[in-house]
Amino acid sequence: MTVPALASASGLLQVASLLGLLLLLLKAAQLYLHRQWLLKALQQFPSPPSHWLYGHSREFQEESELPPLLKRVEKYPSACARWLWGTRAMVLVYDPDYMKVVLARSGCGLLLLNGQTWFQRRRMLTPAFHYDILKPYVGLMAKSVQVMLDKWEQLVAQDPRLEIVGPVSLMTLDTIMKCAFSHQGSAQTDGDSQSYIQAIWDLKNLIFSRLRSAFLQNDIIYRLSPEGRQCQRACQKVHQHTDRVIQLRKTHLQKEGEMENVKKKRHLDFLDILLFARMENGNSLSDTDVRAEVDTFMAAGHDSTASGISWVLYALASNPEHQQRCREEIQGLLGDGTSITWDHLDQMPYTPMCIKEALRLYPPVPSVGRELSKPITFPDGRSLPAGMSVTTPTNLSISLKTWEIRHPHELCASFHMGPRSGGQSLRSPQGNADSS
Repeated sequence: MTVPALASASGLLQVASLLGLLLLLLKAAQLYLHRQWLLKALQQFPSPPSHWLYGHSREFQEESELPPLLKRVEKYPSACARWLWGTRAMVLVYDPDYMKVVLARSGCGLLLLNGQTWFQRRRMLTPAFHYDILKPYVGLMAKSVQVMLDKWEQLVAQDPRLEIVGPVSLMTLDTIMKCAFSHQGSAQTDGDSQSYIQAIWDLKNLIFSRLRSAFLQNDIIYRLSPEGRQCQRACQKVHQHTDRVIQLRKTHLQKEGEMENVKKKRHLDFLDILLFARMENGNSLSDTDVRAEVDTFMAAGHDSTASGISWVLYALASNPEHQQRCREEIQGLLGDGTSITWDHLDQMPYTPMCIKEALRLYPPVPSVGRELSKPITFPDGRSLPAGMSVTTPTNLSISLKTWEIRHPHELCASFHMGPRSGGQSLRSPQGNADSS
C-alpha cells in the first residue's frame, strides 16, 4: 500500500474514532441527565440504599421477592422508589388511596396503547363483552372444561396426583378461541396450540431473565444475545399461531352468505369486531393492528385465567374443608349431570367467595404498571412528573396492615398464605393438586 493510501486510511480511522468518542460522550451525558431527572423526581420517595449501577436489582435475584416488598411497606408509607438499574427507576405504590390516583388515569392499556388510540380501541371492543354475548359462552366453557376433566379421569387412573398448569392452560386457550375467535376445533388436542402455550411460557421466563441482567437492557445487545434470539423465535411462534387463527376466520367469512349472516348478529365476537371495524376516520384496522389486538387478548386472556384457576385449585386443595363445601354447593345445585348455565352463577354464594379470596392471596397478575402521561399529586401532597413509571404490586393485597385497619374481620385466615404469598409472586403453581 502506498504512503498516500496509508495516510488516507489513517485519517479515516482517526475521524471514525473521534465520531465514536463523541457519540459515547453524548450517550453518557444523556444517561447522566436522565439519572439526575430521576433523582429529582424521586426525592420525595425514599427507598433502601441502592447501587449506582445495579440499583435494587439484587431483589430480582432472590427466590422470594415478596418478603423484601413487605418490609418496604412497613418502613416506607404508601409508596417508595425502586431502582432497576442506574438510569431506570419506578415508584412502587401500595396504599389503596395512592392506587386510586394511579389506576384512575389512562395508561399504556390494551395492553400497550395510550391516549386517543387507547380510547378508540376500547370503545370499539366494548360490545364484545356485552352480557347478551357472554351468556352463551358459559355453555362453551363447560364443554371445554369437560374435555379437560375427561383427560384427568384417564390420568388419575394411573396416578392420583395431577400436574394441572399445562392442562388448565390448554383448556383456557380452547375456551377463549371458541368464545372470542369463533374457532371450530379443539385447542386441547391441537399440537399447534401446545407449542403456542410453550412459546408464551418461554417469553415470560425470558422477560424476567432480562430484568435480572444489567447487560441485556440495551435492545441491540439483547437482540444479538442467545436469549434475544430465543425471544425472537418465541415471538415468531406466537405470531404464527395468531395469524393462523385470523386467516381461518377470514376464510370462513368469505364463504357465500356467511359474512351477511355474521353481520346480522346482534352482537359480534371479539375477532369479528376487529375484522369488520372501521375507525372514526373511516379506515379499516390494518393487519398489524388486528394481529396486535389478537396477540394481546389471546395471550393475556388465556394465560392469566389459567394462572388464576390453578391457584384457586391449589388453595382449595390446601383447605379440604372449604373444597368440600364448594363441592356440596355445586352438586346440590347441578346434581350429577346438569351442565352449568349463566343463571346458576347467582345461586352459589360460597364458591365465588372462595375464588375471590384465593385470587386476593394469589393474584394471577402480580403487578399493574403505568407510565404517567401527566403529572399527578397524591393525597399527602407528594407528586410525580409526567414520564415516570409507576407500579402497583397486586400481591401486596395480602398486607395485614391494610386489612387490619380497613376490614379487621375480612382477612380469611383459613386460606393461609401459601408459597405464592411467601414470595413466589412471579411463579405459577407447577406442583400437584388434589385430584378429588
